[in-house]
Amino acid sequence: MDVERGQLSAILELGRLLDDGGFDYWLFGGWAVDFHVGKVTRAHSDIDLAVWARDVDAIEELLAFRGWSHAATTDEGGGAAYERDGLRTELTFLVEGDHGEVMLAFNHGTTVWSPQPFGDETRELRGAKARVIPLEVLRAGKAIPREDPEEARVDRADLQTLSSLAGDSLR
Repeated sequence: MDVERGQLSAILELGRLLDDGGFDYWLFGGWAVDFHVGKVTRAHSDIDLAVWARDVDAIEELLAFRGWSHAATTDEGGGAAYERDGLRTELTFLVEGDHGEVMLAFNHGTTVWSPQPFGDETRELRGAKARVIPLEVLRAGKAIPREDPEEARVDRADLQTLSSLAGDSLR
């Protein structure tokens, strides 16, 4: 099975697993771009999912039961990575703010990701269904390229792809 099909199959499986377990999750990053535009726009190295920090222990048990193994990551304590059969998924941990905002949870504290809740928008791509972060949150995240030159290039390309949804172009 090629990587793209394997990742789409994993997205479908992970979504069902989390839904069946009663856990909220949201696809973000490059795959969320693809789900919003309705086509695969580029190769992806991983599957990015955001989950509530309060659910992490139970989600880790589910993933382990399904053969996903904890993998090394270089983040600041705001997530965890898992691998299975050459595929990688990275979980980003969230906490809810006092006014419903979505906060990223790091070892050193929290920071606002979105002033509003993510909601429950579901998109489908090539038979895989997943809950995705809102388009405006995805665009805002891609509008500030990361420091690594390759990651910044990908962010700019993703933002250009997303801008086509509104029919506007980046200047």
